[in-house]
Amino acid sequence: MIKKQLIMEKAIELFAKQGFEATTVQQITDYCGISKGAFYLSFKSKDELILALIDHFMVQSTSDIDYIVRNSNKDVLLYDFYFKIYQTYQKHSDFAKIFVKDQTYSFNNEEFFRKINYYDRLIDNSILLMLERLYGESIDAVKYDLICCIKGFMKTYAHLFLFYSFPVDVELLAKSLAEKTNLLANHTTISFLSQEKIEILKQPLTETITKEGLLEIIDQKIAEMEESVEKESLVLLRGQIIEPTMNRAIVIGLLENIRNHPHCKWIAYLLRESIGTKLLLPS
Repeated sequence: MIKKQLIMEKAIELFAKQGFEATTVQQITDYCGISKGAFYLSFKSKDELILALIDHFMVQSTSDIDYIVRNSNKDVLLYDFYFKIYQTYQKHSDFAKIFVKDQTYSFNNEEFFRKINYYDRLIDNSILLMLERLYGESIDAVKYDLICCIKGFMKTYAHLFLFYSFPVDVELLAKSLAEKTNLLANHTTISFLSQEKIEILKQPLTETITKEGLLEIIDQKIAEMEESVEKESLVLLRGQIIEPTMNRAIVIGLLENIRNHPHCKWIAYLLRESIGTKLLLPS
């Protein structure tokens, strides 16, 4: 196992038991069976390790949710959305537990809160797109309230997985929350969020990706990958960014090729966001 991956996996187990604040680098290295020097070759600090864990899991989660929101049939979109959320909580329960409990962890800078806010905004965007696909203009006046309600469902019911011992039927829960969301969307008429607050929510994300930054990420991933259909597709997409000549259908096909590869989830997400812009398609 790669040492960096070992540190991340073992650290999650400790953080889940003790929290971010109470866990020291010494405890992590003892638990991994490595020296402090080996730890610092992979991470400059405990804070950097925590940020890497957030990126690792949130990249997968936000990418999967975005794909479902864009591609699921409308008849099952809400079900698929909630099912994926709670399937992820089950699969990564240790990380989900510390993520839900320990968001008050204090870094010496604002990086932790900036990163949490960044992924939170990505989830907001996906939920908004889902609502617009399902209900169109009929929920324009209350759609930001509905986003808050859906995120409330996500967090509240997550506690059933993380902090109680009884088994949870994910299929039943997804069906139940899909029904509740439909009821709210079809019958909510009074908006709480003011126009001013809505405009704040609509402000651009604080993190943006440039063409040069995206190419740098892609080059790094290509270097890490073995020869495969996914790597070939990524190389073609890289060329498309430099000189957009392929049509939309081909680009979408290439994105479909890479979206489930562990090295490519985030790149696929970023490129899906770029469809229709001069970055990825001919103008």
